[in-house]
Parts: sequence; structure tokens; C-alpha cells
Amino acid sequence: MAQRRLTDFFARRRPGLRAASTRAKPTWRTPSPAKPAPRTPAPTSRSSRKRARPSAEPACDEPARDEPSRDKPAPPARRRLRLQADAVPDPGSPAASGSLEYSPPSKNTKKATPSAGQLPRRAPQEDKVPTKVTFSELKSCLQRARELGAQVQELTASAQRNDDGEPSVLEAKGSCGEKAPAYQRFHALAQPGPPGLVLPYKYQVLAEMFRSMDTIVGMLYNRSETVTFAKVKQGVQDMMRKRFEERNVGQIKTVYPTSYRFRQERNVPTFRDDVKRSDYQLTIEPLLDQEVGNTGPQLTASHLLQRRQVFSQNLVERVREHHRVFLASLNPPMVVPEDRLTRWHPRFNVDEVPDIEPAELPQPPTVEKLATAQDVLARARSLMSPKMEKALSDLALRTAEPSSLGSSSSVLPATPPATPPAPLKGVSQDLLERIRAKEVQKQLAQMTRRPEQEQRLQRLQRLPELARVLRSIFVSERKPALTMEVACARMAGSYRTAMSPEEMEKHVQLLSELLPNWLSLHRIRTDTYVKLDKAADLAGVTAELTRVARAEEVL
Repeated sequence: MAQRRLTDFFARRRPGLRAASTRAKPTWRTPSPAKPAPRTPAPTSRSSRKRARPSAEPACDEPARDEPSRDKPAPPARRRLRLQADAVPDPGSPAASGSLEYSPPSKNTKKATPSAGQLPRRAPQEDKVPTKVTFSELKSCLQRARELGAQVQELTASAQRNDDGEPSVLEAKGSCGEKAPAYQRFHALAQPGPPGLVLPYKYQVLAEMFRSMDTIVGMLYNRSETVTFAKVKQGVQDMMRKRFEERNVGQIKTVYPTSYRFRQERNVPTFRDDVKRSDYQLTIEPLLDQEVGNTGPQLTASHLLQRRQVFSQNLVERVREHHRVFLASLNPPMVVPEDRLTRWHPRFNVDEVPDIEPAELPQPPTVEKLATAQDVLARARSLMSPKMEKALSDLALRTAEPSSLGSSSSVLPATPPATPPAPLKGVSQDLLERIRAKEVQKQLAQMTRRPEQEQRLQRLQRLPELARVLRSIFVSERKPALTMEVACARMAGSYRTAMSPEEMEKHVQLLSELLPNWLSLHRIRTDTYVKLDKAADLAGVTAELTRVARAEEVL
């Protein structure tokens, strides 16, 4: 028996089905394997609508009333292709009207009915919420991109202003009152070693700039080369990794006026394309003392060291002036001799000293060029008659008088009378004056203390604790005397901070000087023995050492 083809099954239809399909031909055609028929959604309520089946399902599956039988296994392909008469109801029957609404083919129906190869588009209605979320995210991303673009434009404009010599946005904000970084504001507190006349951070940076500039100028000057600002700027920036501008050169001239001679010259060989030979350039020449027998002085290493010391002394002198003004503004005011000043006042903020004003450098001569008609008219003023010139000058004087009066009145500010601070409630004014006098005396002693006195005071402050440690060592050893090496080693190991035995020996000697009845040193042959009175009251010993340390602070 010959094998049948798949298309032979489509011809097997019942007469009732053929009649029904003839009347409802536009909507109820039997689907073919190539073009499955679309399923038109029923215009019922939203809850009774069925979901669109995937494209893999054939369009001629079981009707809606057979939905409970979906869990059963699917029939074979040949059985599914057979269309029974009861599977496709009549369009006029109530079953058909309940599930599908039939309408004769018209223009509106053709427009509403999808094509044979498409499924009804109901998925976009279900994806409305994700579309809204995606749109809001895109909107926020676009806003962020605009903000970043504005920041990039601002940074580019500030970089261009820096290249042109104008201060940047950050520098302008800092000059308007924004705080400097912490490593600049507290630079004086972070300096190692004992406190002294520490320079502000910006002054130390300027001193380093002068040292680098002097090195570059010395190298170029010693080989008889014309020193220009462009050469010095490049060398200093390579050495310091910081910006070096003409403003810094003006500050150096303010601090050390006799260090260089500045001139504007042209026809200086530059060997650069961006600077013409005919342009004016700022030239720098170091000022040196003329030595006997030398026709051409050289900027040697001794000269560099001497000039560096002079520059540092000038910087310290400028800080001294601000410190002197600060002391005069205190209540009561303080006066400290300059030769005895060894450190700044505790409340004097060194890093907030105002910046050095740059001195004026020589500028290239301005060559007047008549480029516009206004320039020509200004030049033609010299061709006017004397009467017209006098009339114009009188008019200028009359217009300048009111403005000068207004400016003079605005320059004189109203100075309110100085009102003394209100005293504390319940505290007499005499007691406040005595407390202030003691505080001034203590601060004055602190500012005029020498380094040797500072070291002695630090040792005196450690002695009460060291006395307790030394007595506990003698009690644990149960000996009347110990050698200096053993005692110092035990004390160095028991003290809370690391200290060398040599430094501990100086503390023991100071203890013997202050309390000879309690601690005594005995020199026997090559060794020194320490003898301690263990019966003495330790509380009285520590109280005496504390009193001596406090008395030393006031001196």
C-alpha cells in the first residue's frame, strides 16, 4: 500500500463542515501548515480573555470549553489534523457567539483583523511597567551625562585660564575664604624636634623656590649665558614639581630685594619657535659682591648657601613682625625682646600669616599702534587748539571733584570705640587681672626659654615618676646600693617611654642634685654607685620634685 501524503488529510471533510466553512470563509478557513490562521480575541470582559498561545501551537487546537483537558498528552499529528464537525461550531449557534463574535467581512474588519502570518499583539500591553522604568532610568542617565559634561567644560576652562596666567577656580575659591588643606593649616605643629621659630608652609615653599631658582640661575650665569625667565621657570618646575610663575618671582624680590636685577630685553637668542627673537623677555642677573682680583665673579656654592641663609632670615623677620602685632593685640599686651624670642606665642597661628605681596617686575614697553578709528581720534587731540584743550581739562577737573570727595568719605570708616570684654559673673575684676598677669608671665617665659632650659624642664617633669620607679627597683633588689649601669638599665626597661641608659643617667644625676639627702652618688674606683634612702616618704619626695618643676616653668 502506497504511503499517503500529508496533504491528503485536508480533503477529508464532512458536508456540514464544508457548508459552514463556505459561509464563514473569511474567518473560519482551515489553517494550512504554511500559514496558521490567527485567533481573534473575544470581546468579552477582561477576566474571561485567554492568553495568546505561543506560535508553536497550531491554530486548530481544542476550543475554550475543552481547557481542563490540557494536562492530558497531546494527540498524534494525524489525529490533530482531522477536523471533526463538533469541534467547529456554527457561527449562528450560541456557543460560537459566546466565544467568538462573527461579523461579515467589511473594511473595518479587514483593518482590525491581523494578517495570516501574525499573532495578535497583546504582549506590549503586559510590558508597560518595564517600559516606564526603563524610560526613567534613561532620563536619569541623560541628566548625569549633562552634569558630567558641564564639569568637564569647567575644568577645561580653568586649565586654559591657568595656561594664560589667571588663577584657577580652586585658587579663587581658596582666596575667597575656603580653608586650605590640613597639611598646610597645621604644618607648624607637625615639625619634628623641639618647638622653635617655625616658618609657615607657604613661606617654606617660597624658600625652596628661591633655592631652586638660585641653583638654575647660578648654572646659567657661570657659563655666561643670558638668564631668561622662561629658562628658569622650566628648570624650577622640573626640580620642585610645582607651578612657578612671575608672581613667585615678585615675592622673592619682595623678601630679598638685592638678590637679582630684572630687566626687559629683546634680541635674546631663545632657540624656540613660540618666542620670537624680537620679543621682549624678562632677564635675571644675580647681584654679587665684586671680589678683588676677579674680573668676572662666579656664583659659587658658598654664595648660594649665604644667599639662602639671608633669604630664610628675611622670612623669619617678616613672621616676627606679624607676631609682634599679635602680641600687641592681646589683653594685656605683651612685649618680648627680639633677641630673647625662641618660639612663637602658643595662640599665634603661624600658618595663617598673610601671604607675601609680590613686587612689581619690569614690564615690556608698550608700543602704541593705531588699529582703530578711536585710536586715531585720541592721537588727533594733540592737534587741537589751546582754548579747546583748556576747556576740556577744566571739564575733567569739575567732573573729578565730586568723585574724589565721595572716595575720601568712603575711605574713612567709622571706628567704634573699643569696649572691654564683660567680666565673668561672680568673679572680681582684680582676680581676672591677676590671672591674666600670671598667664602672661608664663607665656613670656615659654617664648624666651633657651633649648638647654627646655631640656632641663622636660627632665624635671619626668623626675616624679622616675623616683617611684627607682625606689621600686631598690626594694625589689634588696640592696643598699646599685651600680649606675645596673640602675639605669633597670629604669630604662621599667619606664613607659623608650629612653637610652645614657639619657637615664642624666636624670639620676639631676635627682641627686635636687635631693642629695634622698639619693646620693658614690664614686669608687672606676664605678659609680647609687645609694637610696628607702625609709624616706615617697609622697614627700614626689611633691618636692613637682614643686621644683612648676617653679622652673615660671622662670
